[in-house]
Amino acid sequence: MADEILTNPRAERVKAVRALVGRTVRQRAGRFVVEGPQSVREAVLAADVHDVYVTVESAQRYPEIVGAARERRIRVHTGTVEVLDAMSPDGQQVVAVAALTAHTLDSVLAGAPRLVAVLAHVRDPGNAGTVVRAADAAGADAVVLTAQSVDLHNPKVVRSTAGSLFHLPVVTGTDLPSTVDALRAAGLTVLAADGAGVHDLDDLLDVAGHAPAGVPDLARPTAWVFGNEAWGLREEDRALADAVVRVPIRGRAESLNLSTAATVCLYASSRAQR
Repeated sequence: MADEILTNPRAERVKAVRALVGRTVRQRAGRFVVEGPQSVREAVLAADVHDVYVTVESAQRYPEIVGAARERRIRVHTGTVEVLDAMSPDGQQVVAVAALTAHTLDSVLAGAPRLVAVLAHVRDPGNAGTVVRAADAAGADAVVLTAQSVDLHNPKVVRSTAGSLFHLPVVTGTDLPSTVDALRAAGLTVLAADGAGVHDLDDLLDVAGHAPAGVPDLARPTAWVFGNEAWGLREEDRALADAVVRVPIRGRAESLNLSTAATVCLYASSRAQR
């Protein structure tokens, strides 16, 4: 049964949910906030959700969220628009609180992955979340964020994944050299995506499945390493990879946004492995 309607936007419960925008608070509480109907819909189906917050209107607009939450015995709280906006101005009056997720690289590798995205020093929340979403769409088995990357449970990251955070394992806090070593030992070819790459992505697609010696085969299990939005991959990070691959630019654009380039690379591997 739902609680009585929450009407005070300054109530302690409301403040506690809002405080989860802070990384220190998230780590201390072991919880994070999920904002918006798309993300909350996926969370209540697959994540360890503690509470869902809706208004009367949003509950009527998204009955499948409320129904799924109650089916999983997740507490559903109804609040006024002012309360929900105080919890999250970006939540569209649909907010959830979930337990922090934690996956290990060992558990990912135990599943014999064929496609993995690795984010090295990626600090922009929107880019990180969009890469998680793109990896999910391309059928990747996992995403890895190095310790120098943005916090996975930053609300902007969570929103940008549009629910994909709850579809595939995302490993955080790793060291890039040891991650590359582990991926290679598990049988994955490690490719660094960089504009200065020796290999052209389209050329690799042309020979996928029958690549000559010394040329990366996109049909093989592959881990893509993507770098920082502003400066890309550092030279020492590119040197860790088996090969460096560039996405061809045929127009006059200087470069591609990180998440766009990552999407192109992941879909190239997905197509080659299909």
